[in-house]
Amino acid sequence: MAITSANQLELLQTAEAVAREKMIDPGLVVEAMEESLARAAKSRYGAEMDIRVSIDRKTGKATFTRVRTVVEDEELENYQAEFTMEQAKQYLENPAVGDQYVEEVPPVEMGRIAAQSAKQVILQKVREAERDRQYEEFKDRAGTIINGQVKREEFGNVIVDIGGGEAVLRRNDKIGRESYRPNDRLRAFIKEVRREPRGHQIFLSRTAPEFMAELFKMEVPEIYDGIIDIKAVARDPGSRAKIAVISYDGSIDPVGACVGMRGSRVQAVVNELQGEKIDIIPWNEDQPTFLVNALQPAEVSKVVLDEEAGKIEVVVPEEQLSLAIGRRGQNVRLASQLTNLDIDIMTEAEESARRQKEFEARTSLFMETLDLDEFFAQLLVSEGFGNLEEVAYVELDELLVIDGVDEGTAQELQARARDYLEAQAKQALDNARALGVEDSLVEFEGLSPQMIEALAKDDVKTLEDFATCADWELAGGWTTVDGERVKDDGILEPFGMSLEEAQSMVMTARVLLGWVDPAELEADEEEVESEEGEETSAEAGA
Repeated sequence: MAITSANQLELLQTAEAVAREKMIDPGLVVEAMEESLARAAKSRYGAEMDIRVSIDRKTGKATFTRVRTVVEDEELENYQAEFTMEQAKQYLENPAVGDQYVEEVPPVEMGRIAAQSAKQVILQKVREAERDRQYEEFKDRAGTIINGQVKREEFGNVIVDIGGGEAVLRRNDKIGRESYRPNDRLRAFIKEVRREPRGHQIFLSRTAPEFMAELFKMEVPEIYDGIIDIKAVARDPGSRAKIAVISYDGSIDPVGACVGMRGSRVQAVVNELQGEKIDIIPWNEDQPTFLVNALQPAEVSKVVLDEEAGKIEVVVPEEQLSLAIGRRGQNVRLASQLTNLDIDIMTEAEESARRQKEFEARTSLFMETLDLDEFFAQLLVSEGFGNLEEVAYVELDELLVIDGVDEGTAQELQARARDYLEAQAKQALDNARALGVEDSLVEFEGLSPQMIEALAKDDVKTLEDFATCADWELAGGWTTVDGERVKDDGILEPFGMSLEEAQSMVMTARVLLGWVDPAELEADEEEVESEEGEETSAEAGA
């Protein structure tokens, strides 16, 4: 195929037709044609030549040019596309490195193989342009619901025509055993839009919690208007879900608004989600209250919250245990996801047995360490004393409220407790020194002898060792493994050390060792405080 005047305009017409069909810029198609023609010319003139093609956007005329670039003598590698300063003087007046000499070359005739190659180049460029257009069109629509039509199914993944592009609904993003046939209508949540060298860029989901939230936003005008807010969603796709809502208008019941007249609003969402049962729960800032709501329909007798561990204990009547746990643990699992807390459920009998065990352990502690009889030790425990430190260092008046305890008895109790604690501290320090603990760690403020002994047993024996510890290594923490929260035990966790205290002590140690500049530390703290203040102001403004 020769580039003649007869088919010059045909090039532009083809470019226009392809651009219109694919909804892309005609200029991109023309650029692809230029590249394909240049490739064909290189196969004729030589692959090492720098051949370029320019197609006039009005007439369709293709101009073929050869470009040679001026380089230093020692850098000359490709004599077909480069020449030295001396060689360039034949063509250029005052050549300099980087200058280019452009000369027109005769158009080439395109054989069958060259034409096939040119076609492939154009198709590839068009596909790239189409993907770029699709990305630009949908990148801001992530997090919204879209309607589409099923085109085909590939290895369990559904390819969906969403108008102006294709999206993929992967197997694990389908609800249960959903199956679709070509041309079925489908509604899904745009989970992610990302650039990829090839393949699909738009990923859909029907199992994401956000999908349910968006469906409620479509069905409940109060949510769309911001009067009601969805605070949390937890789903077991296709089976059951819990959604927590709050109303910012005292006259509007958030649960009732989401349920709708005779359940019409929630039923529309249930139908879209293949019959998924939905519990609509009033959200509450008070975590225990919110948890009681989240465990509905089970009734809760008592809640004990451990904020540091992010863990909560729930006590329920014996007959409510199976309901609270749910089938295969579904109810408690969804409540845990909704509240972002680890939940332990026990019956009243189990909780009573545990409390009795704790009572006996504390009674035994006081009997052994303070040389008390069982009755007197039980009196101390009943008054809320849980350890020796509380007995040794509380105000004397707090001991005097116990029946039968006068001032002399109270002083004797405190003296015994202090003597025992001091003996324990001395023994712990001796053990730590025997393990090789250095004075730098012993003299560090904030560590008790028992803490130092625990550190020594874990091979933390110097201030330098302590300064290299992470806060969670000292205070413990929680990590998520395969979707389940797993406990990491901290060296100093048995002594009640929090993550904040551990972080502060480690940073203090690093400052003392000169590893951290105190001025930089203060600046970082001020910056954090400033950011927190801005967030608080923004929330107040909202």
